[in-house]
Amino acid sequence: MDMTRRNFVASAAAVAASMGVAGTALAAEKDSAKADAAAASGAKDGVQAAKAASAASDGTTNPGDVQSFAADPSNPIPTWGVEPLDIDWLGTKPEIAASDIAQTKETDLLIIGAGNAGMVAAATASDAGMDFIVAEKTGVLGTTRNWYGVCNSTQCIEAGKQADPMFLLNEIERYTNGKADQDVIKVWIDKSAEMSDWLVKIMDGYGFDVYFETNTGEEGGVGGCGYYCAPTQHNFVARKDTAEDVAKTPRNMLLEDYISKQGHEVSYNYDLVELVRQGDGPVTGAIFATPDGFVQVNAKNTILTTGGYAGNYEMLEALNPLLVRTTTAQGGWTPNTGMGIKAGLWAGATRDVEPCGMIWDRGVTEPDTPNGFVRDDETGGWKFPHEGQFNPGSQPFLRVNREGKRFMNESGPYEWHVYSEGNQTNGISATVWDGTFCDDVVRFDELGCASMTILMKDKFMEEGGIFDQMADAGTLVKADTLEGLAEGLHLPVDEFLKTVERYNELANKGVDEDYGKDAFRLSTLDTPPYYGVWFGGTILTTGDGLKINNKMQVIDRKNKPIEGLYAAGDCSGSFFNGAYPELFPGLACGHTMTEARQAVLGIAGE
Repeated sequence: MDMTRRNFVASAAAVAASMGVAGTALAAEKDSAKADAAAASGAKDGVQAAKAASAASDGTTNPGDVQSFAADPSNPIPTWGVEPLDIDWLGTKPEIAASDIAQTKETDLLIIGAGNAGMVAAATASDAGMDFIVAEKTGVLGTTRNWYGVCNSTQCIEAGKQADPMFLLNEIERYTNGKADQDVIKVWIDKSAEMSDWLVKIMDGYGFDVYFETNTGEEGGVGGCGYYCAPTQHNFVARKDTAEDVAKTPRNMLLEDYISKQGHEVSYNYDLVELVRQGDGPVTGAIFATPDGFVQVNAKNTILTTGGYAGNYEMLEALNPLLVRTTTAQGGWTPNTGMGIKAGLWAGATRDVEPCGMIWDRGVTEPDTPNGFVRDDETGGWKFPHEGQFNPGSQPFLRVNREGKRFMNESGPYEWHVYSEGNQTNGISATVWDGTFCDDVVRFDELGCASMTILMKDKFMEEGGIFDQMADAGTLVKADTLEGLAEGLHLPVDEFLKTVERYNELANKGVDEDYGKDAFRLSTLDTPPYYGVWFGGTILTTGDGLKINNKMQVIDRKNKPIEGLYAAGDCSGSFFNGAYPELFPGLACGHTMTEARQAVLGIAGE
């Protein structure tokens, strides 16, 4: 089917369905959670649901979470080829008068955000017998990231895959070019195994076994780049005798049930406005916009677990314009708008100077749509043109640019593909393969969540399967000839045929003389039918945030901890820089949960 903008837009619903089947569990949970939020509020999507939930009874919305630059039609829209825009993303601290506070609550520990970090913090606090409140912006829990990374877990050691902790420390630091805080990284190295053992016991009680990926821990695990692939990936798998409804329940929801059985609950529709701090004194709580008006929660200690800023497009443009220009699809939890980071800065904290985006190479697009934002007709602001992710985008098949030419070693970390594409026309590339897809992906042996394609290979290729559905929808081109494939992808036929001829020559030689891809990641295109999809990046989250120390205390501008204020997960910084080290599978979620647990244990004195 010819890939045109009209076909692409007209088939959006079918695309979403096929990508939901092909994507990771994260994408499915994200869609489910957004649907639940929309149903609860009557809004159309998760972002609107969050805004509706935070509206005060007098009609006042959270004054700290207003995006105005994007809504001004006179301002340019950031997209591929447009120079970065100068945006005041931080704004000024809201002023909420004491007379505007409708209700005041008291607690020992305030946890702001009920996602992967917040729910681990809550369960840890519950086990410790602490008095705490969990305040969540939306009407649902944050998206569960299923894969989580652990350093030398019980399962890793039992499998004989134990790694040198100091090697891991310095390998992560190498990704950051020495710009991370090694003492913060060491918290994950030293404490993630304890966190995992604790979590395994809880999940065992719900009928889940932990799964450890043994196919890691070897140098050269990603063809052609020689990067070390760490033995860190874990997940939970429901046992066969686990009740079906429980087996389908995300981990964060199980943790909510866990704390509820101990007498605790999540306070939903609590949208953070500001932290409470007088001068240089301690942080003593926070103010929230709720459906019942502004609520002030006074607390001895506060933990920010509010996530990154993948849903704040002005903040993305101001802090990470390269990410914007290499991304076509939103794959993150859009209610994460950076409010924890902003509130921390208003309270005197400091943040990572350089950004870190976490991007998948799986955003399905069309050839004439450049990466970056488009106008959102519903909100008047910006949005990425597409949503979700298509897992085969991470497979190391031949990639070509709009000119039909190969331009990179396709076998590397996800962000290699995304940033290399960013140097091409429109910031995108087409990935092409043939009828030997199933055999190829098994041989490629991709790791992390990219291995989902191996598990689902037959569902992609079967008659009437995912590829056929996408071809009918117009988001994938399927052709009986290479000429037909080029025409359907809107590629110059002659140049594309030259590229394929050269690539086949290299694959048959078993030596990539052009870009150095390992032989086992090369594949010929000579067996019809032929397939092709245009890809840009899909944003998952951001990894730069408030600077912290190894106790998870937030640091001020004099490099001193702010009393009473902690941060964990994507709203915290000091761990990543520039790019996410995705060859440490699950590291984002693993460090998030470890930091959250350690923050609570430190507060509890354990």
